[in-house]
Amino acid sequence: MNIELVVALISLGCVVGVVAGLLGIGGGGILVPTLTAIFIYQGVPKDTVVHLALGTSMACIILTSFSSMRAHHATGAVIWPLAKVMSMGMILGTLSATFLIPYLSARFLAIFFSIFMAYVAFQMFRHSKPHEESGEISKTELRLVTLGIGATSALVSIGGGSLTVPYLTWRNINIRNAIGTSAALGVAISIAGTLGYLINGIKAMGITADTWGYVYLPAVLLVAIPSFFTAPIGAKLTQKLPVKTLKKIFGVLLVILSLKMLFSIL
Repeated sequence: MNIELVVALISLGCVVGVVAGLLGIGGGGILVPTLTAIFIYQGVPKDTVVHLALGTSMACIILTSFSSMRAHHATGAVIWPLAKVMSMGMILGTLSATFLIPYLSARFLAIFFSIFMAYVAFQMFRHSKPHEESGEISKTELRLVTLGIGATSALVSIGGGSLTVPYLTWRNINIRNAIGTSAALGVAISIAGTLGYLINGIKAMGITADTWGYVYLPAVLLVAIPSFFTAPIGAKLTQKLPVKTLKKIFGVLLVILSLKMLFSIL
């Protein structure tokens, strides 16, 4: 690995950490398109490059999501009984979806990712509070919802927050508790997703040097560790910067990065 790549990955980790702390979102939206570009530059075949970017991104999220979970747990924002119930469906949904990954083309994954990031960007521009649904959450509903969130998270390499938080607030959960509980669930999703990408990428071992399944190990270390330390910086900046405006700018950036990734694959 050359020094330019090392610097690029460390810089990426620093940016992802600050953004995660500042805007309260995971780094998958930045990581996947950027890693795709880096891997293409390294000569990774286009038919597996998105798979490798998704798996590597999911592994990078583990440390960041764990840090976020600890912070929310310290403030009492995590509803642990609910998190435990929801985690089972999310783990199953996430793992199940990763078994589809080897059979999905890079083009399909890039298109699906771009569509989902457009949805995330739309959410960032919204100001309206979601309608709250009263009544107890049925077990059937919870199973279906968690399976869906887990599966989608696996296919786009996210911790699920952009889906879990809106659902919980719609279900009349306080926004603070919704974010905290979602952070805890993000740990389960990222671990299950990483395991799935490792297992299902076994046949693709040797895509490039230092890969294990669909996970590029040097990138995980060089991105995850800096992001762990820069996330608190982003959190402190929330008091000094116009977060609502930054979210809109970041939403546009997500769409641009996604489209760039898509066109590089087509």
